[in-house]
Amino acid sequence: MAINRKQFLHGLMLGTGGAAIAANLGFISTGLYNNKSIKAIVIDFDKCAGCRTCETICSANNHPVNIAGLQLKGLGNPELSNIRVWHYNPPADVPVTCYLCADAPCVEACPVKPHPETGRKALYRDETLQTIWNDRDRCIGCQSCANACKEQRGGVIFPDEEGSPTSMCTLCGGDPQCILHCPYEALSYLEITDSMPLRNLSPDLLAQKLYEKYYEQKSN
Repeated sequence: MAINRKQFLHGLMLGTGGAAIAANLGFISTGLYNNKSIKAIVIDFDKCAGCRTCETICSANNHPVNIAGLQLKGLGNPELSNIRVWHYNPPADVPVTCYLCADAPCVEACPVKPHPETGRKALYRDETLQTIWNDRDRCIGCQSCANACKEQRGGVIFPDEEGSPTSMCTLCGGDPQCILHCPYEALSYLEITDSMPLRNLSPDLLAQKLYEKYYEQKSN
């Protein structure tokens, strides 16, 4: 059976460096990265109505189209959004996007050796906005980053058909469009602190927190 380049590199890496994946799964949560504060999208769940406007805006801005030589905003397909709204029953709307974790377990789990010039793995942190990016030319599609995110944090990385990670928040170059267009002002662009208790949680755990607040307290 024929395999593509990414599948070949995946097998080669697992055969020679699989131990590096397990060795990099020990994380320490801090509020800073290289002594720099991190700003990210913070969600006020009390205000979110689950309208999914953020998904449409995110997708349109991060997946532009070229028509007759002009670059225009994309169609806004929610499946391409970097922020996802999870719906639960009893009713709870849980928007989740990349937490831009200071210790970046996704980057730590990437088994690709750092580039000799840039020091970057296939998955790396941008030095300006601290956002997480993937170098598709070096990515082997092993999905270690997605697994680390799912096991250790919110599980917001979704591999594409080749196994490469997607859905990492770009912050729209420092001007998050989802925040500008949220009709309920449920999203903010804030400096992250260790006192934010609902960060780094999976959608299921966030929903449970909301159940406790909205339903269990009212029934007591």
